[in-house]
Amino acid sequence: MNGSNTESEAGLVAEDAQKLNSFFSTFGGRNKSLLLLDYDGTLAAFRVNRFTSKPWAGVRELLHAIQRQDRSHIAVITGRPAIEILPMLGLEKAVEVWGLHGAERICEDGHRELEQISEQAREHIASLHEQLRRDSLGGLLEAKPNAAVMHWRGASAEKARRIEERTLDLFQRYLQFEGFRLLKFEAGVELRVGRDKGGAVEAIMNAQAGNGPVAYLGDDLTDESAFRAVNACARPHMSVLVKAKRRESAAEIWLRPPAELRAFLKQWLEAGNQA
Repeated sequence: MNGSNTESEAGLVAEDAQKLNSFFSTFGGRNKSLLLLDYDGTLAAFRVNRFTSKPWAGVRELLHAIQRQDRSHIAVITGRPAIEILPMLGLEKAVEVWGLHGAERICEDGHRELEQISEQAREHIASLHEQLRRDSLGGLLEAKPNAAVMHWRGASAEKARRIEERTLDLFQRYLQFEGFRLLKFEAGVELRVGRDKGGAVEAIMNAQAGNGPVAYLGDDLTDESAFRAVNACARPHMSVLVKAKRRESAAEIWLRPPAELRAFLKQWLEAGNQA
């Protein structure tokens, strides 16, 4: 995806609008469509206090309508613990949620699965959590079963730079251990082991057999593996960067929230009604 395309009168890049129309023309048949969604930055604006981050106006109602239509399988794939998402969404029925960037899954019936990591990895993560609880390097620690996350959203540019430098210096020492890798995102960095969002997308597509169309919507660098997984699938597909400003991405199209996100969900609903 690049930034060279002209924009239509509605604001959407003309080539992207054409791609969307082509994608939605594939809806039909008996196979359910797959609507895969990141949460923070995609369905809702970022907040320093993440528990105040509610879906943008109109988004919950559109997802309600898509659920009632019963022609789509909806799943949320997030860096958060999966348990946080359903109360934030407030939907009529539970949806499948993959948390911790794909390492955790809560099924629609409430069954929870957590990807197992080695005992050695757990010990390293626990040690890192303990160290960062003593000294958070000026940032905000988020301790996950498979990761240590440092946030600096809301910090001044200079303070954010210092936190990032100190955090990366510490995290780099753990990259010598098997399975550990860095995952950078907007205003933070995560040292983690285990499945990423791309792996979650692949697992969902494998579980939802058939050739129904699939789309993944995300905003951050952590969503790039999911974009690539969708792009590589044989089904009709669409990978969507949802962000106020365009950036280099594996996503096929770019939408600006919240208006263009709502327009996308409305078009999804209309395509399902006509299928």
